[in-house]
Amino acid sequence: MSTETAWTVLGATSVLCFGVKLLGYYIPEGWLAHPRLQRVNALVPISLLSALVVAEGLVIKTHVVLDHRLAGLAMALAALFAKAPFPVVVASAAITSALVYHLH
Repeated sequence: MSTETAWTVLGATSVLCFGVKLLGYYIPEGWLAHPRLQRVNALVPISLLSALVVAEGLVIKTHVVLDHRLAGLAMALAALFAKAPFPVVVASAAITSALVYHLH
């Protein structure tokens, strides 16, 4: 991708994001208070975070890869199910991932 194309895409994306944000100010408040929209809106961050975890934990470029990141993710899930504090979840996932990477 050329530098010119990258700046064009960046500019267009910025304008689009600004437009979407500006549009939000003109939507009637009654529409946003609808219970169904509130339920959907509550689930959007969860689904985006889940997609990010899968994309970063299991994929390299266009290939699905099972490696040390999956072991760290599994350990993080186990720590979360055990109701461990967040720093313990992060540390256990990092240590597990590093050990599997070192042993592999």
